[in-house]
Amino acid sequence: MTTRHQADDHDAGISPEVPSHHAAHSTAPWVTDSVLWHVYPLGFVGAAIRPDSPAERRCVRGLDALIPWLDYAAEIGCTGLLLGPIFQSETHGYDTLDFSHIDDRLGGDAAFDRLAEACSHKGLRLILDGVFNHVGRNHPAVKAALAEDSDSPWKNIVALKASDEDASQAGLQSPESRLPLFEGHDSLVELNHDSPKTVEYVAEVMKSWLDRGADGWRLDAAYAVDPEFWARTLPLVRTAHPDTWIFGEVIHGDYPAFVRDSTTDSVTQYELWKSIWSSISEGNFFELDWNLQRHNTFLDSFIPQTFIGNHDVTRIASRVGGQGAILALAVLMTVGGTPSVYYGDEIGMTGIKEDRLGGDDAIRPPFPDQPGALHINENAEKLSAFDAHRALIALRHRFPWLQQARTESEHLENRSYTYRSTSCDGHAWIVTQLNLDPSPYVTIHDAFGTQLYDSRQGAV
Repeated sequence: MTTRHQADDHDAGISPEVPSHHAAHSTAPWVTDSVLWHVYPLGFVGAAIRPDSPAERRCVRGLDALIPWLDYAAEIGCTGLLLGPIFQSETHGYDTLDFSHIDDRLGGDAAFDRLAEACSHKGLRLILDGVFNHVGRNHPAVKAALAEDSDSPWKNIVALKASDEDASQAGLQSPESRLPLFEGHDSLVELNHDSPKTVEYVAEVMKSWLDRGADGWRLDAAYAVDPEFWARTLPLVRTAHPDTWIFGEVIHGDYPAFVRDSTTDSVTQYELWKSIWSSISEGNFFELDWNLQRHNTFLDSFIPQTFIGNHDVTRIASRVGGQGAILALAVLMTVGGTPSVYYGDEIGMTGIKEDRLGGDDAIRPPFPDQPGALHINENAEKLSAFDAHRALIALRHRFPWLQQARTESEHLENRSYTYRSTSCDGHAWIVTQLNLDPSPYVTIHDAFGTQLYDSRQGAV
């Protein structure tokens, strides 16, 4: 088991002083040059997503299946592993039953320890997915709420909605009908974020897995939770782990205000994601330029978590084609942010998200036991995508100031766009040229005009 450092007073069993909700904190230095490889573990290992029997929950590969892929992630240039949900759940991982244990389909707690140890040994950071807005319907806190058990240790972690007195007297309103469901999903029940017990519960879960080897957290559906809950919870986590990095899933709204009020380090930059693929797909770089101007304002207060693919969206190559996906990657790697690469995008995988039961399966595929089984060198499209990822991530590492770079348009037309990415001190910059005609390609030059990358040729 890998154990991370903790504050001395915490180790001694002394309750540390809790900092103010909205106290400023510095982002962990290790995040500065980070590029994350994002994996949906249940899909990656080929686990049964909707098991019908205990036999279907049997672990075949588990988290150990990721260990042979850590060198592959490092070869691409990734410095960390961002995992989708791994805790005991009923189906897809977002209907959690027990945050204190790893899903049996993923090999249980010991498999996590082995993966954390391997990541630490190879110098890769490990970020977990915390689904703390809601839990599965069979979570003990839900059962306690339904039983209205005032003696349960889970009391108030889930709270039934207020009853309608007339409906209750008529026998028309059962406890089940008063469960607070997340976005209408019958299997997902929201936690009671007004309760101090929920604050304590979530903080203890987060700290325990940081103790055990994780380095940071993604907060699933953070947008659905009052930022004040995070502001009460996250300082408790940082008291024990001041070097952790925590970002929230936020889709719309005022990103800087959410970061400020929640005390998270960052949020997912969905606005940039949409404008990247849409500009390429529709031949309208004016949309990308407008969003990069907004992106500059976000960078004044926090470093967004940036991406062109994840477990919830149609694959970038399906949106814009293989060559267009390289343009999208070039944008991701030359603008400010902490970028992640969704597993499979580095070899140009395709997959369409559909709005139906099982509609995510195509974008959450199994991977083979070993990287060699991908046969990258034998497939021109895979090799092109893979080489582009290695070259463009290497370029980003060469210029670590890109994490906070501001962009400025130098030339803008519907189907061609040139922008300059400049360091905060103004002393360094690179120029990225995106073109859709005659077919999509991108070139990148440094401040002296030296060509750094040409997608038609690869790295220079």
